[in-house]
Amino acid sequence: MVIVGVIALCLVLAVLAFLLPRLSRHPQNGAQRSLAAGSRAGSKAPGFLGRLLSKPFRSSSRAVGRSGSAGRRARRHMPF
Repeated sequence: MVIVGVIALCLVLAVLAFLLPRLSRHPQNGAQRSLAAGSRAGSKAPGFLGRLLSKPFRSSSRAVGRSGSAGRRARRHMPF
């Protein structure tokens, strides 16, 4: 369920970044900020468990950042 939510968020951010590149920065930063908070909370567990709990949040944050930048990059290459 969480994976579907992250995928949906990435799709929405990519479309928003394509249509409104400047206005997509704030939602992208907000999503990355909330995922970073989850990563920090998960990393407080000791040892291997901390790395295991924080990894999904780190990779989701990276995916959100990449989808936003990909939408802006695609917009930049359009002829209009």
